[in-house]
Amino acid sequence: MKGFPDVRMRRLRATESLRKLTAMAMPGPEKFVWPIFVVPGKKRREAISAMPGQYRLSVDMLLRELEPVAAQSVGSVLLFGVPDAAGKDARGSGAFAPNGVVQQAIRAIRRAFPNLLVMSDVCLCAYTNHGHCGVLNKQGAVDNDPTLKLLANVAVSHAAAGAQIVAPSAMMDGQVAAIRSALDAAKFSDVGLMSYSSKFASAMYGPFREAEQSSPQSGDRRGYQGDAADLRAALRESALDEAEGADILMVKPALFYLDVITRLRERTDLPIAAYNVSGEYSMLLATAERGWGDLRAMVRESMLALTRAGADIIITYWAHRYQELIAS
Repeated sequence: MKGFPDVRMRRLRATESLRKLTAMAMPGPEKFVWPIFVVPGKKRREAISAMPGQYRLSVDMLLRELEPVAAQSVGSVLLFGVPDAAGKDARGSGAFAPNGVVQQAIRAIRRAFPNLLVMSDVCLCAYTNHGHCGVLNKQGAVDNDPTLKLLANVAVSHAAAGAQIVAPSAMMDGQVAAIRSALDAAKFSDVGLMSYSSKFASAMYGPFREAEQSSPQSGDRRGYQGDAADLRAALRESALDEAEGADILMVKPALFYLDVITRLRERTDLPIAAYNVSGEYSMLLATAERGWGDLRAMVRESMLALTRAGADIIITYWAHRYQELIAS
């Protein structure tokens, strides 16, 4: 390969038009998913202190917040339920209540915004009084197999309410197969399944756990979420979920795991979603608030990094500010 002076890399960087011509394009708003926290009641809009600009919203307030989001052509929302303390029990049964807060939100969004794709998180942690993602055995450990039926019940209840994609995040072995089987048996074969397939036990979830009020009462989730030091296990998780019937695979967190996204992209033809998690969101906000960086520039660079690594779908708390912070 020839080098300088015959090759001059700066030729294609000289003007804005040249840079745009040769560069990777920023994903359009249809590629973005906005995660939302939904609470019971009415007229509730509760600020999340660790995630400035994000709120816990009752369904009526959520519909108001979605009007400008839909106007920007943002493609999807991902719903997380945040029940009041009285709605929690050892089995997380509120998660699959027919008139639960997520089920209500799904129905309301489908009516008000028929072109907005509705995804729903399928887990039990916010609904259990112990804060773990499944039922506990007598020793206090999460009991994998009995949890599968409960997760399937959650997914079917969301599909019945109108969710177009369900997203199991509990990291139970066999959860994708159990949910796919239950959806098919309930005549919801057209409902998509986005698996949190390479989900790590990360230090970047702190703001989210405040938002969803779902921290474990004892222990942690390292016994079922992935180890950040074990890349091969993460890739194996995704391969197993694909074999069990997942339609979309997810890597979570995103920015600290770009290598996982790239390695997974090399191994699958399924769409890959990258979850740009709460800690990554709050980190950029804190940097900008201290005057240490330009927020728009940092957000755009981070979104391009996820796309460059191989993500097809970006789940991010920036999505509702697409025109302000991401669009060219």
